[in-house]
Amino acid sequence: MTTLSEPAVSLRVEPLAGWTGAQIGGVDLRQPLDDVVIEQIRSALHTYKVVFFRDQEIGHAEQIAFARRFGKVTPAHPHEENPPEGFPEILPIDSRRYEENLGRKRTSYDNSWHTDVTALVNPPAASILRSEILPPYGGDTAWTNLVAAYENLPKELRDLADTLDVKHQFHARAAAGSQRDRKVREANLVAWHPAVRVHPVTGERALFVSPGFTRGAREIRGFSPSQSERILKLLWEEATRTEYTVRFRWSPGSVAFWDNRATAHLAISDAGHLGHDRVLYRVTLEGDIPKGVDGRESELVSGDPFYGS
Repeated sequence: MTTLSEPAVSLRVEPLAGWTGAQIGGVDLRQPLDDVVIEQIRSALHTYKVVFFRDQEIGHAEQIAFARRFGKVTPAHPHEENPPEGFPEILPIDSRRYEENLGRKRTSYDNSWHTDVTALVNPPAASILRSEILPPYGGDTAWTNLVAAYENLPKELRDLADTLDVKHQFHARAAAGSQRDRKVREANLVAWHPAVRVHPVTGERALFVSPGFTRGAREIRGFSPSQSERILKLLWEEATRTEYTVRFRWSPGSVAFWDNRATAHLAISDAGHLGHDRVLYRVTLEGDIPKGVDGRESELVSGDPFYGS
C-alpha cells in the first residue's frame, strides 16, 4: 500500500491487481479538494489506469463538480436524448431504459469490451461512474490495461501494430425505427484511429483497439476485410488477457474513475436475467485527438468532435 500525505488529507492508494486498478481511501468526494489532493488522484489514475472510491455519498452535482477538477466535462453522450433533468452531463447506465428500448433487461448497451465512444475523432479522456441501484449480486465491471497489453506484445507484433490505422464506428443498439435508432443513423460517428496511441500525459503507448466500435467495420487501412478481422481478433485477444484486468464489485457509494486513453472495460452481463435493476451514472471528460507513434493523428470520417465545458 502506498500512502500519499498532505496537511489536510491522507490518501490511501491500495493496488488491487498486478497490472490494473487501485482503491483510494481517505477522501470525501462531497468536500472541496485542494490542488495537491487532485494531483495525487491524477497521479494514481495515470499509474493504475482505473481508481475506485468506496462509501461516497454524492449525487449528480457533486459527481460533475469532482469531474471538472480534471478537465472539461462533455454532454452525456453524442446520442443521449434524455439525461436527468438539470444535468445534461449525466449519462444513466440504467437497465430499466435498456429494457424499454431493447425489449430486454441488460447491464449495458454494450456488453463487449470497449473504450468509451472511440467512434469519435476525439474520444473521451476519462470517465467517472458512480453506483445508484445495484443487484444483490452480479453486475460487476472489469477493466484492462492497454499499455501493459501493448508492452507485452512480441516486438514484431508491436512494430506491425504501430503502423496500423483502424476504422471505429458507432452502431445502433436500439429497436429498428425507434427515435434512438433514427438519431444514431442521422449522426453516424466514424473515425480512423491509429491502432497504437501515445498517451498525451505519460508518453506511454497503448493498444487502441475497441471491439465494441471496431467489430462492425472490421477494417484496417490497406488490408482486406478478412485480413482485418484476423488481425483485430489477435489484438483484441491480447488486449483482454486476464492478467491485465481488474474486476470491480459495485456496492452502495462506489465510484470508478478510469483513463479512457489507456483502458478498455466490460460490463459483465450476468445480472440482467435475474430481473434486478442496475443503475449507475457516468460523466466523461473531453478528449484529445489520438496520435500514433509517428505523430499521425486520427481522422474524422463522419460526425463531429465532442467538446465539453
